[in-house]
Parts: sequence; C-alpha cells; structure tokens
Amino acid sequence: MIHGVINIYKERGFTSHDVVGKLRGILRQKKIGHTGTLDPDAEGVLPVCLGKATKLCDLLTDKEKTYRAVLLLGKTTDTQDVSGTVLSEAPVTAEEEKVREAILSFVGDYDQIPPMYSALKVNGQKLCDLARAGKEVERKPRRVTIREIRIEKIDLPRVTMEVTCSKGTYIRTLCQDIGENLGCGGCMESLLRTRVERFTLEDAIKLGEVEAIKAEKGLDGLMEKILPIDGMFPDALKAVVPEKGMKALVNGNSLKENQIRPERAAADNERVRVYDEAGRFYALYRYEAAEKQYRLEKMFYDREEEQDGIHTGAGRTLYQR
Repeated sequence: MIHGVINIYKERGFTSHDVVGKLRGILRQKKIGHTGTLDPDAEGVLPVCLGKATKLCDLLTDKEKTYRAVLLLGKTTDTQDVSGTVLSEAPVTAEEEKVREAILSFVGDYDQIPPMYSALKVNGQKLCDLARAGKEVERKPRRVTIREIRIEKIDLPRVTMEVTCSKGTYIRTLCQDIGENLGCGGCMESLLRTRVERFTLEDAIKLGEVEAIKAEKGLDGLMEKILPIDGMFPDALKAVVPEKGMKALVNGNSLKENQIRPERAAADNERVRVYDEAGRFYALYRYEAAEKQYRLEKMFYDREEEQDGIHTGAGRTLYQR
C-alpha cells in the first residue's frame, strides 16, 4: 500500500470522487481520499491522500487555496456558473475602474451564503440533491476570508482574476456577489485551482500520466511523484524515540523528556515529528513545557498495517506489500 500525498491535476468533466475512484483502480488500493471538492467543470490542483496519509485530509482541506477564475458580468444562473439555467441578464454599464473597485472591495472577511448547488448538508441532505429536486432551503452565511485578489485582465463583460482565499470559500458565489454589488449580476465562467498549500499547478499530474508511469515503471516509478507523510511537516522539529520509549509511542501515550531525543530543545507548544531509531516516521507530537512532556497530536502508525511493512529510506514509509 502506498502512503503519501500525490498532487493530481483534476481535469474538466471529472468529479473529485471520480479521481479517487480512478486512482483506486490504477493503484489497486482502497484507502484513498481527496482534500477538498472541485466542481466537475473546474480544473486544477487536487492533492490526494494515499494510505495512512488519509489522516491528513482534514488538515489539507483547511489550508489556504488559490484560484484563477473568469467572472462573467451581466448574467446570473441557478448554479452561479455558466453551466446552469440563466435566471437574469442585464447590460454591464459600469466603467472598468468601478468594476475594479467592486472586486477589490471583497478582499478581507465577508459573510458568504453557500450556494444550493454544493455538497454541504442541511438536516442530513446535500444541498445539491435538494436543488436538483427543485427545493431551496435557507442557508446561514459563513464567514470566509479573501486574502488577495489580483485582477489579471478586464475585458468587459469578462474579468480574469486570481483569488487566494480561506477554506470554505465558493468562488462561484464570490462571482455572483460581485455582480450583485455592481447591479448587473454575475456568474463564474471558468475556474482553475492553482495552489493548495505547497501543492502547485506546475507539479500536478493528470490521471493518464499516473497510469502511464505505473505501466512503464511500476509503483517504484511513482514514488518521486508522491510526498511522504512526514514531508508535509518540514518545519516541525525532528525527534527520535529510543527503544525504551517505543511502547509509549506506539500506544499514543505522552512521552516524557527521557523517552525522546529531539534535534534541539523544543519550545513550548512546538510541533515535533517523531521517528524510531531506524528512521521510520510514526507521529506528530507537541511539546508541553509546563508538564515537561510531549503530547500526541496525530498518530500515523498502525499496528496491523505495520506487520508486513516495507520502508524505503529514513522517514519515508511509502508503501507495503
């Protein structure tokens, strides 16, 4: 089984779930999860967690993301993008500078109402399922943060812009809200996700490339495309647990200072990558100065999976047979 994160370029027409399904077939393993849904018509970066790295899914979903979007002014649809049914059309009378001001006014925190065509659930039902059944329910606004908007091109009624935002932000809804602010309406014409945390568009590979590499070079050929689990935390302090502390480690217990050897003295609340003496990565801990101990934050060791584990290099627990 492969353990790590692969940066997939999700192509138009695939759902994020489709990507997971196809990777399960290519890699012949079930334990795979994606890190944040992209609409079927959207393209771009989709980090996919493999094996024990699925424990990272929530951490990556929470990360900052960057998109390149084309806003189409003068039109609103039920899906907030051009794939939906047109609800209204209006001329775009605003000058270019007014459009620019309206767009940039959304930088910062704002309360965004999630769209009906989304995977969010209300009373156990997905909003998109309710929308397809012709039902609309009240959605509470959610505070999101637009960290930066860089306007690349204005060719009215279209605006191409790069948006860096917090988790939970719907770019479709941002486009509609900008159009509403200008009084002419708006929707999203296209969307490309260019970054999720450290994963960028330049390093993303398509499913066809994954399949081709595996066919030509086998699983070993894919390893250079996969970030090992501990590679997600390069800035965390590294520490080794000697044999006398291993029982506490594998049980997920707190570690006393005499049970662990950090590369240097840990600061209070500092995150620590924990390895055994053979260089195998086990868990993330945090140091508690007041208690003089290290407390478990996230465990990646699995006793059953490790029975027949094959480790390839220090800290690179990548796959098992």
